[in-house]
Amino acid sequence: MTRRILMVAYHFPPLAGSSGIQRTLRFAQHLPSHGWKPIILTATPNAYERTNDDLLADVPASVPVERARAFNTAKHFAILGRYPAVLARPDRWLSWSWFAIPHGMRLIERFKPDAIWSTYPIATAHLIGAALARRSGLPWIADFRDPMAQDGYPADPVNWQRFKEIETEAVARAKRTVFTTPGAAEEYRRRYPAHANRISVIENGYDESSFENLNIASSAPLTPHRITLLHSGIVYPSERDPRALFDALARLKAAGLITPERFAIRFRASAHDDMLETEATARGVRDFIELMPPIPYKDALAEMLRADALLVMQGRNCNEQIPAKVYEYLRTGRPILALADPAGDTAGLLRANGIDGGATLESSEAVEAALRGFLARMQAGNPPRASLEAARKLSREARTAEFVRILDEVTANSGRE
Repeated sequence: MTRRILMVAYHFPPLAGSSGIQRTLRFAQHLPSHGWKPIILTATPNAYERTNDDLLADVPASVPVERARAFNTAKHFAILGRYPAVLARPDRWLSWSWFAIPHGMRLIERFKPDAIWSTYPIATAHLIGAALARRSGLPWIADFRDPMAQDGYPADPVNWQRFKEIETEAVARAKRTVFTTPGAAEEYRRRYPAHANRISVIENGYDESSFENLNIASSAPLTPHRITLLHSGIVYPSERDPRALFDALARLKAAGLITPERFAIRFRASAHDDMLETEATARGVRDFIELMPPIPYKDALAEMLRADALLVMQGRNCNEQIPAKVYEYLRTGRPILALADPAGDTAGLLRANGIDGGATLESSEAVEAALRGFLARMQAGNPPRASLEAARKLSREARTAEFVRILDEVTANSGRE
């Protein structure tokens, strides 16, 4: 018997520039093989800051995708660059809820789903999920790809309180609250001990089918005769602060251990090229840095496969998070340099898959030592890399099986309340 789930997700094709798309998209692909039919409730593309059609073909034709009207407050409601703060709490897509809640109720009436699922870090998605659960009585699963109300985030205290209210309702009302890392789940069990038994972990992963038939024009390195270290994805100024890395490069340059002709770091789709250029220039290492624009998803995977090595950057203020790209990095089998706090979940995942020898991102001395050791291992032919056999356990298909077990549990003997 086929069962149905209504999935509320802001991040969905054709939105571009966020790895968060992959979680909902791949669940939608794999759930039908487990007897669950997804119905996607997402936003109209005008709400997205950037779009790309390259992943639309990956949406199964059998999966209904309904787009409720949504606006970006900062873009659509601003006058002379200013807009009422109330229209951006909890986030700039609050308007999505005005249309998505009635739209969602119509979908519930039409498709008769067995459960509702919503996914943060767009907090408005949980506003929608909570409202639909209240009105329909259906069991709700609240998915947190990142922790929500954190120390100092959001910076605005009024909005922080709004985040806290949404978070508290989600943990209390949802039949299951899901996190993507063990550290985040444990933190929320400490925050909400009365609901600890309803907190689960489904990590992110990689999509095996995306690695099939990649357009790799050549198996040659990205740049012949030069080691190119690739960072693919956003470089957040705080969470992935590059300054210690650039300080380390400056010292290696001064020592004559690296030259731009033999070593470079390529930042692909950093979203903060100006910051990277400013910081690298200030330290005299701009000629070691390549700043590259966004490219389609599969082209980005092909680039990873051709890179000499891959760079992970994760600050200790994100110890309970793991960049989604890391799972794709592991699947490539390429050497990986990990600049992440050894006590954090990112470093823990990498160690569990054979990636050692990294350093905390905030210490330029530790980064310098890690770079020296990494380059020596590259030259010796034994850099740290994951085995394909180990990476297979991290696939999105395997994660979907975990999701289905949770769905079966929360819908067992549950009717509308």
